[in-house]
Amino acid sequence: MHETPDGFVPLFDGVSLAGWHAAPRIYGTVYPGGPSVLEHFDQRGLARPVDPEKHPARWFVEDGVLVGEQDAPGSGYGGYLVSDEAFGDFELVLEMRPDWPADTGVMIRRQRDSWEGFQVLVDHRPSGGIGGFFGNGLASFSAVPFAIDAKYDDDGRPAGLVADDPATSVEPVTEAKRSRLTHAAAVDDFLNVWRWDDWNELRIRCVGPMPVITTWVNGLKVAELDTAALESPNYDPEAILGVLGSRGHIALEVHDNDAMFGEARWGKGAQCRWRNIRIRELAPEAGRNAQ
Repeated sequence: MHETPDGFVPLFDGVSLAGWHAAPRIYGTVYPGGPSVLEHFDQRGLARPVDPEKHPARWFVEDGVLVGEQDAPGSGYGGYLVSDEAFGDFELVLEMRPDWPADTGVMIRRQRDSWEGFQVLVDHRPSGGIGGFFGNGLASFSAVPFAIDAKYDDDGRPAGLVADDPATSVEPVTEAKRSRLTHAAAVDDFLNVWRWDDWNELRIRCVGPMPVITTWVNGLKVAELDTAALESPNYDPEAILGVLGSRGHIALEVHDNDAMFGEARWGKGAQCRWRNIRIRELAPEAGRNAQ
């Protein structure tokens, strides 16, 4: 695939999964050198997923769109679509159109064959964050500017997004989660730019060995995180750099269902859709000076 005049290279050809491979949702440790996620499940009295490696998500191309769903729909098993190529400093731009509810996201600096990496959240579900961050295998840190929910029409069908109500939230945004960000958009500004049941553009900039990660949705700067300065329980930047290195893969997510959210995390038959996925690699100095 060829570079465009603005320096971006397509990562999705619109007709096939060339350049990508599917990976099941399997778990490693909670943080480098820490207990396994499955042990963490046991400690919290949560059921372990049964043979998740046998049930990857389903990824396919339909009418020029990359689609992800649980396999089989409603099975509760999730998975990832992982780029074959690894990247260092970059800007990634794509368009997304998730169903409601669909807990998806974009992982960056991800390991090829294990689950560690930084995740840009596209949690299009109750109490979900969009454009914030989570650390898969990186002490499970959460750094989010806001949370959203759906409003419903008279027939009980979801009809748009609203701000999550802290009084009833299943996963409320705390001051600790917001304070980990060096930039946090207001929820009303996000709601003004989000297009319900339509395509929305996500832009991600990732710069540095322990990167500063910045996100925009439809041109609105949503969040920025300095992963080298982040403070969160069991989060150790040096240990994380040792695991991730300064380059990693990009991955799209289909979440599994769990005891906390059930089908509110991924509705039966829900899909996430992606198109116009493109990347521009940055020289370190250019990345630091980008605006």
